[in-house]
Amino acid sequence: MDTRRITRALATDAVHAGRDDLAGLGLHAPPIDLSTTYPSYDSRAEAARIDAFATTGAEPEGPPVYGRLGNPTVARFETALARLEGTGAAVAFASGMAALSAVLLVRGSMGLRHVVAVRPLYGCSDHLLTAGLLGSEVTWTDPAGVADALRPDTGLVLVETPANPTLAEIDLRAVAHACGSVPLLVDNTFATPVLQRPAEQGARLVLHSATKYLGGHGDVLAGVVACDEEFAGRLRQVRFATGGVLHPLAGYLLLRGLSTLPVRVRAASAGAAELAARLAADPRVSRVHYPSIGGAMVSFEVHGDPHEVIAGVRLITPAVSLGSVDSLIQHPASISHRIVDADDRRDAGVSDRLLRLSVGLEDVEDLWADLDAALGERAGTPERPEAPAQG
Repeated sequence: MDTRRITRALATDAVHAGRDDLAGLGLHAPPIDLSTTYPSYDSRAEAARIDAFATTGAEPEGPPVYGRLGNPTVARFETALARLEGTGAAVAFASGMAALSAVLLVRGSMGLRHVVAVRPLYGCSDHLLTAGLLGSEVTWTDPAGVADALRPDTGLVLVETPANPTLAEIDLRAVAHACGSVPLLVDNTFATPVLQRPAEQGARLVLHSATKYLGGHGDVLAGVVACDEEFAGRLRQVRFATGGVLHPLAGYLLLRGLSTLPVRVRAASAGAAELAARLAADPRVSRVHYPSIGGAMVSFEVHGDPHEVIAGVRLITPAVSLGSVDSLIQHPASISHRIVDADDRRDAGVSDRLLRLSVGLEDVEDLWADLDAALGERAGTPERPEAPAQG
């Protein structure tokens, strides 16, 4: 048996994780299995495998059973993402919100419906918790208040760092310590495992809207939770029962996207850092937010009308979402966080003049020329801008 290694650099794992068996199969590109069901002539054995899944949620041994229990192509992506995040397992879903919903349903089924959360979060995550659509109750607090907000029925602590859309950062080790035995879920969509691996800092659950950087090309909708195998089993059971499965073609696109994730994130981050510096020096901009860990997201507040900036871009696409190879800009108070109560929005730092920019892989000079034109005339601005806010 070949016992060579197994510790590899992130860039190497991004290329090879989920594909380690391909050469032995005589393949180079991963196959796409589009089957919804699979033949079996031994119904007694199938019954035993289904019983085992119902008990533990572990992936059935042997050939697949049915597309809602699992899919070989999707499993490759899950294996790869778990490797990159440093967790024992990962479970993929049809969207990021489906993934978060599954986590809430797992904890709620155990009678642990109370959630402690820190704003800001992605707007729909905020709404899902605030509206109690899955029977959950939320206590909003700041990071320092997590321990005091815990109750006997608290099933989850939820944070996002860097946060959407202000890019505020949280000390994950401190929050994980404050959680005690309550699982900490970290939305790692903005950072990706290239910049941050929350499991190494005490998080039990790591959430991604895989639609964003993991896919990376704006052509796949997906979500995934990286976690230990015990929690993964419960998530698979919820996925099976609720049907929030990921399509195999999406799983294939995500696995392909992971192979270039480190290159894309680092290149886009370099452009974002340069744009953040230029925006911070621009008198038409009142404040710039850029994380200390870097990344491809920049948020900035303008003195003028933010809607005019949205209307004025030509190279940058004015659209919701982020993490694609092309740059996107949007006005959170109008779109991604519109569903959050206006006062809660502002209290979380999401002002009406805030714009969120997802920097892609275009040349930074071309991006700056587009922003410069969209920001309008320089004359008559009221005051000097602040330096980029980090952390």
